[in-house]
Amino acid sequence: FRTYCLDFSVMQNSNHKRNRRDITAVLFLICTAAIFYYSWLPSSNLRTETYLPQFIIEWTNEYLNLRTAVPFLLLGFLCEAGQESVADYKEMNFFFIEKNTILICTVIVCLAEAGQFFISDRHPDFMDIVFGVAGGICGGATAVLFKKLNHYFFYKNA
Repeated sequence: FRTYCLDFSVMQNSNHKRNRRDITAVLFLICTAAIFYYSWLPSSNLRTETYLPQFIIEWTNEYLNLRTAVPFLLLGFLCEAGQESVADYKEMNFFFIEKNTILICTVIVCLAEAGQFFISDRHPDFMDIVFGVAGGICGGATAVLFKKLNHYFFYKNA
């Protein structure tokens, strides 16, 4: 009976991890689609997007490069949260993020900026690439911090 209970708990844990990965993957795809959508609008001015609140439109038009980092915060967080954790948290650096997170954010921001070559009123900006990658790194570091805090508070004696 005890073996059955242990197997059942392992199965539940496995299902929980699979569900979490599935949700993370869907959110990652939605975030990536939103990045491409807003990067490839005919105008960098978001006034044409009437469904957005006015304060967001004004903020994004004021801080053109910084607004690039905002969705990449979420994208970097999702990249890092979706990856399997390192087994030994004691060996992990405090803000060590996976190289895949940086690579994925870099590729996505470069594709988004490259697409602007084909839009008449848009022009790629190198600083958007820098801010996008920086946002991805900050988001990934936040996910690593949450993983470490979760491990410290809930699994430190395990």
